[in-house]
Amino acid sequence: MRHNKKFNHLGRTASHRSAMLSNMAVSLIMHKRITTTLAKAKALKKYVEPLITKCKQDTTNSRRVVFSYLQDKKAITELFTVISQKVGDRPGGYTRIIKTGFRANDAAPMCFIELVDFDENMAKTVKKAKRTRRSSKKAAEATVEAPVTEAPAEKEAPVAEAEAPAKAETPAE
Repeated sequence: MRHNKKFNHLGRTASHRSAMLSNMAVSLIMHKRITTTLAKAKALKKYVEPLITKCKQDTTNSRRVVFSYLQDKKAITELFTVISQKVGDRPGGYTRIIKTGFRANDAAPMCFIELVDFDENMAKTVKKAKRTRRSSKKAAEATVEAPVTEAPAEKEAPVAEAEAPAKAETPAE
């Protein structure tokens, strides 16, 4: 029975695992996004989120506690200045794991883990049109006509640009 055995050892000794997670946490803090295997990302998420929570209180004791985990002064400065300001109002969930597929040589599931507040692409909310099961004919015709009117305008512009360089070359010869 696996009672109270939630921690993934990642096939490493305790010292190797703590050093690896510390280095990965520093890389995540400095670069805001890293690519790794899914198992390591899940372990890193449990490792780094309490540290980010701790950095919300900028006290000497919290800096010392976080430094005991990370052992990197530049990462501590980045964490307590830039990151703590962005995540100050967020109650948790500072990281996001997005799966990217499988590694080529050993088929390990790969992903990237990133800090949520630092991804500009995800921060922009895109409003999607609400779709119904049965749409009216007017809505269907509007979607069909819109691309047709835009397509010829896009095709005409490259043709005009292509003719301009050809005319410029003939007088030079």
